[in-house]
Amino acid sequence: MTTMTKHIYINTGNEGFRTARNGEYVDKSALIAVINQTLNTERMFSCVSRCRRFGKSMAAKMLNAYYDQSCDSHELFQDLAIASDPSYRQHLNKYPVIYLDMTDFVTRDIPHGELVGAVERILMNEMSSVYPEVSIKGDDDLMDQLIRITQHTGQKFIMIIDEWDAICRELSDTPQAMDRYVNLLRRLFKGSNTMQVFAGVYMTGILPIKKYNTQSALNNFTEYSMVMPGRLAGYFGFTRQEVKMLTDRHGMDYNELERWYDGYQLGDITSVFNPNSVMQAVYNNYCESYWGSTGSYNAVAHYIRMNFDGLKDDIIRMLSGEHVTVDASTFQNDMSIVSSRDDVLTLLIHLGYLSYDRQRKECYIPNKEVAGEMANAVKENNWKHVAEALEASKALLQSTLDGDADAVARGICYDKTTKLHECIIERA
Repeated sequence: MTTMTKHIYINTGNEGFRTARNGEYVDKSALIAVINQTLNTERMFSCVSRCRRFGKSMAAKMLNAYYDQSCDSHELFQDLAIASDPSYRQHLNKYPVIYLDMTDFVTRDIPHGELVGAVERILMNEMSSVYPEVSIKGDDDLMDQLIRITQHTGQKFIMIIDEWDAICRELSDTPQAMDRYVNLLRRLFKGSNTMQVFAGVYMTGILPIKKYNTQSALNNFTEYSMVMPGRLAGYFGFTRQEVKMLTDRHGMDYNELERWYDGYQLGDITSVFNPNSVMQAVYNNYCESYWGSTGSYNAVAHYIRMNFDGLKDDIIRMLSGEHVTVDASTFQNDMSIVSSRDDVLTLLIHLGYLSYDRQRKECYIPNKEVAGEMANAVKENNWKHVAEALEASKALLQSTLDGDADAVARGICYDKTTKLHECIIERA
């Protein structure tokens, strides 16, 4: 295969995934077979939303390495699950790929109101350098340019957008920027020429696609989320079998990792581990709250500080190990529009601070790692009696470990109303 010039956003090569393969890698390549089934069909649009540190970027880099025609990625995939799938060779390195990480744009020094226009202009300039033989007219936009390129080359694009919702999350104070961004995506992915230009589109981020009223802004996308993971549930985190493989390989206590990082329920899979925290624990050979260190509990504190009717009681109940009901259908997938208890709980599910039982329509705190973050958020909100109960529960645990029967009796009496000691003892 001829090696092409690498660019910033188009035909970027496979170095991102190669770096992952150079280290400890848990094989999630079967995801590619699922996406292959959608190419050049009406289901070619996929939006996969997961909470932070759940492998979003890894999956995007893997797909980019697999589809990108500017490189030869056979050696990266030949020993993985995808290599035995019938579609493997059909699509391997066969497409021009546009790969965007939207955090690259929101971190630039560009006024928020001009950001979406800048994204389009930057892409058009690179397209012109990659396809200098394709002329464009003065009033062409990005979609017009892509149409002219596909007409000239006869090749459809694969488009991969990592952190697709970064603009929605980071520019929540500039709603017009969010609307312009959604309109750009509509222009690209819902127009009459979309099928002519794209063989497949894969977006990943923290939030599902924004809703306007009850309708998704891009209703032609198949959405896979922490609430509705669908057939991609097995690719969202690590399964028990994958974690046992790692603990056996590295001589670690599986039960300890389970206590710290398990507890997420995704569709019919009732045991999903936080992958980043598992890998950090394996690398360091001990468990602690690695996930919490990647983002402040202030994010949680902000939303529970809203304290909609019943929210405080729900947080207390979940800290004690209980499940609470939630209607996850009303949230507009917009962090700037949170107007009810159910919105807060649903957002916390998408952010990974809560897990969701789809059958029972309930949410709960999944594990010891997240329980510590939620406890910190409670303290940040100055919920004095809850914070006192948490401290009493910790003291109760220590008294239990020390064998101080009188102190244990006093602690149980003090903490009788909240039952928080049960959660602390169980998760410690």
